[in-house]
Amino acid sequence: MTNTMSGGIDALREAMDGQVLLPGDHDPACLVWNGAVDRTPAVVARCESADDVAAALLWGQEHGFEIAIRGGGHNVGGAAVADGGLTIDLGPMNAVVVDPVARRARCGGGATLAHLDAACQEHGLAVPAGTISHTGVAGLTLGGGFGWLSPVAGLTVDNLVSAEVVLVDGRVVHASEREYPDLFWALRGGGGNFGVVTEFEFRLHPVGPMVQLGVFFFELDRAEQAIRVGRDFFAHSPRNCGGVVVGLNAPSAPFVPEEARFAPGVAFVVVGFGTAAEHEALIAPLRQERPLFEHVTSLPYVALQRMLDDGTPWGVHAYTKGLYLDELPEGAVDAIAAALRAKPSEMSQLMVFPLGGAFAEVPDEATAFGGRRSAKYVVVVDGLVPEPRLFDAERRWVQSTWDRLRPFAADSGTYVNMMTEFDQDRVRESYGAKYRRLALIKTVYDPRNVLRSNANIRPA
Repeated sequence: MTNTMSGGIDALREAMDGQVLLPGDHDPACLVWNGAVDRTPAVVARCESADDVAAALLWGQEHGFEIAIRGGGHNVGGAAVADGGLTIDLGPMNAVVVDPVARRARCGGGATLAHLDAACQEHGLAVPAGTISHTGVAGLTLGGGFGWLSPVAGLTVDNLVSAEVVLVDGRVVHASEREYPDLFWALRGGGGNFGVVTEFEFRLHPVGPMVQLGVFFFELDRAEQAIRVGRDFFAHSPRNCGGVVVGLNAPSAPFVPEEARFAPGVAFVVVGFGTAAEHEALIAPLRQERPLFEHVTSLPYVALQRMLDDGTPWGVHAYTKGLYLDELPEGAVDAIAAALRAKPSEMSQLMVFPLGGAFAEVPDEATAFGGRRSAKYVVVVDGLVPEPRLFDAERRWVQSTWDRLRPFAADSGTYVNMMTEFDQDRVRESYGAKYRRLALIKTVYDPRNVLRSNANIRPA
């Protein structure tokens, strides 16, 4: 392999406008967000165009490399790198072009949510996306994409209009409802299994520039009460309200009383996309529950999208598991509270995102999204530690918490963007009846399973 690579690397450099990097030319830690991922590619192709991607794909197959695709590098399982393989890095392809009249945005495959949000907010527009600004648009979108705006406008894939895709045979195609409709369906939730998406076109919605935020924090001794209050609040909240119930340690932010900083507890984050007066009326019942502290303010939408960044810094050692719940019964409330009391790391968190509104109005079969639209909650258990020696204990905490919650879920399927380990049985269960259709489409576009460094769908 070494001789083959050394003999062919010049050919790849000649075929690409972008850089081709070998070990020693780059820092592997800069490729992926999760510091627990300890893999180093043999070659990194930093692509500047779809033609660069096609050249790298063909070269990697010719030389027998395992191929991984990097959008933003934020996938918790480290899908962007294969040890000794080829990483096709879309990072340089991060331009975002907005048409405010048509309410459309075209976004390069290497853009992050920060790039996308900033460009769209110049025109008071946004696309539903995630909650961490250094997340890559590509990976988030291909897995589904949910966040604060999902009750208002659905998933990111529900707002995907078209995609430019480089196929494993080097062809560059345009997928939409009218062109390559089977491929377009599969891209909307089926992950990076079918080609490399080098450009996304999104439908945009009027948002901001200012939105309303309410944070209400309850001490750990009242965890069960707080979770029940959050459950009941979000069950009846209007569709122009997004949010989460989260078990975490309070940050050291200016709005947190000094004696409460780093204290473990349960918080509600309530995001309103209406007026400040509407938000005040909405959150009044939460104030009556006497939280330990609260923070209510208006802030720019781009600041909202960056709000959680400090809690998930680049290089943190992370392990994540998730589940969908149709309800949040008392047994699940007790299991969550017990898990929070057993949480080893101050950085780790357990999030319960309520689903509904626009998310629930899209038929299950409309997209390849790996989850039931009838689910009312998605639970995310995030084990986060600053250094390797603490990682095993946190991983055990995540796994045991997931085991406690599993009896309350209809199946073990999960949002595929939450998978740290790409277990084939869980991938199948996550897609359910859609898996067979996805496998048939995979057979058409990637019959040799070249693109398998992901939550893999195998050819039928």
